[in-house]
Amino acid sequence: MQAVRAKKSLGQHFLTDLTIARRIADTLSLADVSCTPQFDMCGKPVPVLEIGPGMGVLTQYLLKNPDIRLTAIEIDRESVAYLREWYPELNLVEGDFLKYDLDALFPNQSFCVIGNYPYNISSQIFFKVLEHRDHIPVCSGMIQKEVAQRLAANPGKKDYGILSVLLQAYYDIEYLFTVGNHVFNPPPKVESAVIRLKRNQRQHLDCDEQLFKTVVKTAFNQRRKQMRNSLQQLVGKGNPLLQENIFTKRPEQLHVDEFVELTKMIEHGRTQNIL
Repeated sequence: MQAVRAKKSLGQHFLTDLTIARRIADTLSLADVSCTPQFDMCGKPVPVLEIGPGMGVLTQYLLKNPDIRLTAIEIDRESVAYLREWYPELNLVEGDFLKYDLDALFPNQSFCVIGNYPYNISSQIFFKVLEHRDHIPVCSGMIQKEVAQRLAANPGKKDYGILSVLLQAYYDIEYLFTVGNHVFNPPPKVESAVIRLKRNQRQHLDCDEQLFKTVVKTAFNQRRKQMRNSLQQLVGKGNPLLQENIFTKRPEQLHVDEFVELTKMIEHGRTQNIL
């Protein structure tokens, strides 16, 4: 069978450097999570979901790992046919990861996630990982460098934003290494980077989690303004809460715990009929 044709509509750029593919396959850090109380996989092969395996450049190394029980999900029919011919032992699901019921795929069990993620849906992939955070201890893979920098950015950095706060609330994020565009076919116009997300110890936020998301998104939608201006729509113009010192800051100055405290202030104000 001939190589799969890369499709622009699916954001496909096939990795051709096997050394980098092997390095990505080694990023799961299964030993860090397999025996933790939160994700009890001790002594068992760890279920791993590979998103968008394409022509199997990562798959070939993941299948060789005896500590992994691999499942792959692929939306491209041409890639599915290729993988079924070259990797008949692979547990392959044909479907769209963003629409697939992961609870049905991994019922009552934890699993790790890996992939060379399409640039055009990488943020959506991480938001879905976030939705299943209680079952996904590690997520690693390659994405556009700019997005990787955003995910891993610390407060005070220009890349720090909505993705940074929402994901760092539940995951420790490592920017592992940069990948040039010359190792892909076709080569993308931008550089890529490999990252790793490891679930932290925070089980729940000490606030209304839906309101937390709203506060973070609203604040960063006007990131250059002080939050007394950007959050007026949540607390009401002229509300006394806006005089609190935290509202004089800009959103990129706040770390996750401060956003939690900010959310609690707004939440408390609502229960006290201040708003």
